[in-house]
Amino acid sequence: MNPVNAPNIPGMLTHHPMKFILFPIMVCLILFLFMLDILTGPVPIPLKEILHVLFAGDTSNPVWSTIVSDFRIPKALTAVLAGAALSVSGLQMQTVFRNPLAGPYVLGISSGASLGVAIVVMGFYPLFVQGSINPLSVWVQIVAAWIGAAAVMVLIMAVSLRVRDIMTILILGVLFGSAATALVNILQYFSHQSQLKAFMVWSMGSLGSVTKEQLAILAVTVIAGLLLAIFSGKMLNVLLLGESYAKSMGLNLLFSRVVIFISTSILTGSITAFCGPIGFIGIAVPHLTRMIFKSSDHRLLIPAVILAGGIVMLLSDILSQIPGSDTVLPINSVTALIGIPVVVWIVFRNLKVAAIR
Repeated sequence: MNPVNAPNIPGMLTHHPMKFILFPIMVCLILFLFMLDILTGPVPIPLKEILHVLFAGDTSNPVWSTIVSDFRIPKALTAVLAGAALSVSGLQMQTVFRNPLAGPYVLGISSGASLGVAIVVMGFYPLFVQGSINPLSVWVQIVAAWIGAAAVMVLIMAVSLRVRDIMTILILGVLFGSAATALVNILQYFSHQSQLKAFMVWSMGSLGSVTKEQLAILAVTVIAGLLLAIFSGKMLNVLLLGESYAKSMGLNLLFSRVVIFISTSILTGSITAFCGPIGFIGIAVPHLTRMIFKSSDHRLLIPAVILAGGIVMLLSDILSQIPGSDTVLPINSVTALIGIPVVVWIVFRNLKVAAIR
């Protein structure tokens, strides 16, 4: 029997009915945070006027209508897409590499995507000058991020075929990311001041720089990556039990890895291209979701992680906005403050488990 079509994978935890009650709760929470994110900003806008924009398309104040429809709604939608994409990428990598600390940022996937963007932005800067961005240049930037992310993924996968120790793989992933960062630094050194400024602003991470036109492209690419991830759910269940077991079940390891790597590269590359490198979400959210749902079944975890990622990123975006001020903190700073405690908890938990053994 093909393991991908198997109804039950041995070793997976059973689904208690209470777990599915969590999904409506998470949907309500993400809707609440979405509205709160739209309400939050330097310009106070009444809730009634925001509801008019959402359901009627206009308000009594044209400025408010422009702020909500052209800036706040795209930013909130970008937060949901970014949280879902990075969280699912982290879940996939933690399963494939069987490493609790694996994630797009730690393993250097985001650095690879950043290198691709750096080559395009600093090498072909006229395409990205403010006011001259066009759909073709956006696609070039996305594809460059995909290629950069995929290149690092392939390197890590090639190493993992020969090296079995997960900590060694983690260290090598960090080194690959450092190498990509070093190349970015070299490009920055030889770049013009305007190119350097544009890239530095991008590298700080931002959800508010995505326009409505770019949001449509981002949504298409992220949804494609998420559909691939959902398709790979049963494959991930088998891989979770080890490669030897997967082979005995007849799983095509090469095909499975290619599907998962394509999904991860699309998700990480797309978000990095539009929003900059955003760290710690890919590590923290999968662990928080496993802790809440108490399940290792990816058919349950993937949709749960999608919702949880959107919730965490919306919360991060809300916290990044200083009330009564035009200042917005870099989203990377907020996600780090949320994610680092989770990573520390993971490390100490693993040390306790190792000591018991």
